[in-house]
Amino acid sequence: MTQTPTSTRPRLRDVEEYFDNPDFAHATISPDGTRLAYLAPEYGRTQVWVRGLHEDHEQAVCVTHDRRRGVRTYHWTDDPRWLLYQQDTDGNEDWHLFRVDLTAPEQPAVDLTPLPPGSRVVGAEPLPSDPGALIVWMNQRPMFFDAFRVDVATGGTTLLHEQPDVRSSYLTDRDGRPVFLSTLTEDGAYEFSAVDPETLEARLLRRVGGPEHPLGVQPQIVTPDGSGLLLGLYQDSDDLRLVRIDRETGEETVVAAADGASLDTMGMMAPGLMPSTVFESARTHEVIAARFVGDRARIEVIDPAYADLFATLSALSDGVLHSALSDDAERWWLAIFVHDREPGVTWLHDRETGESRLLFRAFSHLDPDELAPMTPVRFPARDGLPLHAFLTLPVGVPAERLPLVLVVHGGPWAHDTWGYDPESQFLANRGYAVLHVNFRGSSGYGRRHITAAIGELAGTMHDDLVDAARWAVDEGVADPDRIGIYGGSYGGYASLVGVTVTPDFFAAAVDYVGISNLANFMRTLPPFARPSMINNWYRYVGEPEDPEQEADMLARSPITMVDRIRTPLLVAQGANDARVVQAESDNIVASLRQRGVPVEYLVAQDEGHGFANPENQFRLYRAIEQHFAQHLGGDRL
Repeated sequence: MTQTPTSTRPRLRDVEEYFDNPDFAHATISPDGTRLAYLAPEYGRTQVWVRGLHEDHEQAVCVTHDRRRGVRTYHWTDDPRWLLYQQDTDGNEDWHLFRVDLTAPEQPAVDLTPLPPGSRVVGAEPLPSDPGALIVWMNQRPMFFDAFRVDVATGGTTLLHEQPDVRSSYLTDRDGRPVFLSTLTEDGAYEFSAVDPETLEARLLRRVGGPEHPLGVQPQIVTPDGSGLLLGLYQDSDDLRLVRIDRETGEETVVAAADGASLDTMGMMAPGLMPSTVFESARTHEVIAARFVGDRARIEVIDPAYADLFATLSALSDGVLHSALSDDAERWWLAIFVHDREPGVTWLHDRETGESRLLFRAFSHLDPDELAPMTPVRFPARDGLPLHAFLTLPVGVPAERLPLVLVVHGGPWAHDTWGYDPESQFLANRGYAVLHVNFRGSSGYGRRHITAAIGELAGTMHDDLVDAARWAVDEGVADPDRIGIYGGSYGGYASLVGVTVTPDFFAAAVDYVGISNLANFMRTLPPFARPSMINNWYRYVGEPEDPEQEADMLARSPITMVDRIRTPLLVAQGANDARVVQAESDNIVASLRQRGVPVEYLVAQDEGHGFANPENQFRLYRAIEQHFAQHLGGDRL
């Protein structure tokens, strides 16, 4: 693949221009349609700001004041006085729910969930039948995420219902009553039952196979009237569909499907921050549209009454809708877009008048014409499995024998998508080609693709990455002598596998909060996570308490192959990481240093599973810049 430059090469941009806080992000409209809330910087951190619907940022008020760590998730309430946000401590993921008084925003926020260390809030929703109250899921019992009623004004907390066991969860209606039960069985199946809200008697409706749902069946949404349950199911297809199960009859109805494409469940991992899996009506709370995976995501409108609206909103950008949010009356709509070169563009649309106006861009200093397009590409793995990837090439440079950075996503049960990626833009600006590949085990590409990863860590999952890099070499894009690998979490593990299983293939590697010992990683996960691991780590990798399986896990662990590493390596770790503990990085670094193998090691004391604070991001990416420049030969520094 060769490319003739169509523009002059953009200037070398500073690290801060890619990794500083966004100017604006994550906007929402108040339920009464009078105000906007959004994230913007203050004190060097992202904070929540509130302003009138027709006011400018100069008239906005900063209502959160966390000078230690940025706020990223917040919620309006049904009372215009209160706003809520979630925060942990230095990245430890012990999330608490805080209340802000919008009539006195200078006052300290109130912690509505003063939990002991190791406990966390995992969800909060309004209770429409109980104004001023929320239903909050948290583990006051360390192994159980039970449901509580929390009075927003007073902080009073009352138990609504306890989960019946560590692998079962009640799903509630809009009154907070248990109406369905979701259970992960010991053999790895998922069972969904109708529940009598008074007696809690359960009646089985559907049993679903397990390993094709490594992170559970997603989504699980009770319909507004409580008569049905919306689930992401494969049924008889290779593709994930949105399916309704009737509470009384168990009858299944396909609500949304796309031939050859799966429902995109990534939005369920970080609601509001990741692009929406489903779009809901703020007025009726019915699902009105759903997102499907593709070279560019596809939005399928379910409710014909919203077809014209989605067409109007979608026409505001040549990107793809990230989310479409409204006030309760559904007059005012926010359209937020995914785009590879113009991230976070947000429009305000008046459905009554048909008028729209641009509210803001996430990074106003970035010129889309100077940024590198992200191009979807496809190729087969060596065993014929179709692979989907995204290639970013530097602007104004011939796409011939470039240094290549293979970027590996985490999970591994996640997937890369088309859109703005600051790492890709940063590396392309330095002269690198950047390739993201959705290797087997990635979500979003069907049942066969995801289950092809069972037992294949450090096996065909790694082969897929090597095959992707070789594809770029065969296309003429990449220089075979200048290929680097970089990833976080599972991607960090993949980088370490790259320099141990294939020690002569990569010229440089970066391991960011990555796993070095699969058995130790699984043993040190939070105890409450382990009951849900049947269909992911236990099924795909093994059970560390079984000696034979542990031996296989160790054979696939970089720590046991560390003597093969001779590739220049950079390791980065958050000290408070609750998922991949610091020992995973400490041990690989110590082993290399004992052998006298040079390795650079960055540890951030105020971070967890990935760096969030800008100064730590700047430090990380300056180190990556130097590392790849020295060992891959990027032409700009």
